[in-house]
Amino acid sequence: MSGVRQISIGAEDADQRLDRWLRRLAPHVTQARIERMCRKGEIRVDGGRVKPATRLAEGQVVRVPPLPETEAPKAEAPRPKIAEADAEMIRACVIYRDDQILALNKPPGLAVQGGSGQTRHLDMLTEALRFGAEDKPRLVHRLDRDTSGVILLARSARAAAGLAKAFQARETRKIYWAAVAGCPAPRAGTIRYGLVKAPGHGPDGAGEKMICIHPDRVAATEGAKRATTDYAVIEAAATRAAWVALAPITGRTHQLRAHMAEIGHPIVGDGKYGTNAQENTGTGWGAQLGGSVSRKLHLHSRSLTLRHPATGKPLRIAAPLPDHMARTWDLFGWDPAEAPDDPFREDT
Repeated sequence: MSGVRQISIGAEDADQRLDRWLRRLAPHVTQARIERMCRKGEIRVDGGRVKPATRLAEGQVVRVPPLPETEAPKAEAPRPKIAEADAEMIRACVIYRDDQILALNKPPGLAVQGGSGQTRHLDMLTEALRFGAEDKPRLVHRLDRDTSGVILLARSARAAAGLAKAFQARETRKIYWAAVAGCPAPRAGTIRYGLVKAPGHGPDGAGEKMICIHPDRVAATEGAKRATTDYAVIEAAATRAAWVALAPITGRTHQLRAHMAEIGHPIVGDGKYGTNAQENTGTGWGAQLGGSVSRKLHLHSRSLTLRHPATGKPLRIAAPLPDHMARTWDLFGWDPAEAPDDPFREDT
């Protein structure tokens, strides 16, 4: 066995899950052993306890305990082969591709990574997105399962490192489109409620829900994090519903959904934060509009603007609406072609 090692995380390994990073360092070590070492506190990051799914950041130091030179893994079920229909589906989602990066218009309902009860997810399907490259592309950020739209993958270690830095430094610009119940007033503003996890969620984040905290109470609330969202109404259907653009300044779990519900205008189809009510009771809007409006979540990652990790040139990638949102836009007479690329810019 080798002795305890203290390994610094470089840019090329940033934003990777701890367990996947360790499996590359020591391929013979089983996932079960990694989980056990995390539970016992044998693996630590910057001196603190971590979970296998913890994402690493550049400059962190990982304590790796003595590892056996070899370890016979337990018999595991073979990795499922990607069905040709799934491979064709995910390839059809590609909206941008070059030698360094690849962008998809993720369909709603497809989880980005595996978790509790998830047997089909984007991370598994990336095997079908090699397009002749030696390695499959790497995820560099995430979207909720029910959120559609632009998601970016890196096709090289260099691109992954550059994109991870850009996301961590908030050098990317994300614009989301949503249909919300009612029409926010004022029609543009900034939401600054902090967020904290509600107690009682299941393993691996199953059933996780965030609670909004007044900005003045964030510092005094254990586990709360500051969160900021800009919003702007693009069009409204009287007071029944509105098409809003959302720009997350921070990137917290369920941030956009929790923030819009907190100001009384939940995203259409969001039963978790907006309830399933279909009537307007003053400030108690429900998230279902009824009639022919789909009950699916109406939240879409419309565009992502960044500097290309290899060329440094600005790049904007936009994704068309999914079918259920396109039908709602048609119902209300909203035309995506008339929307500004960035409604928060002063010159728009």
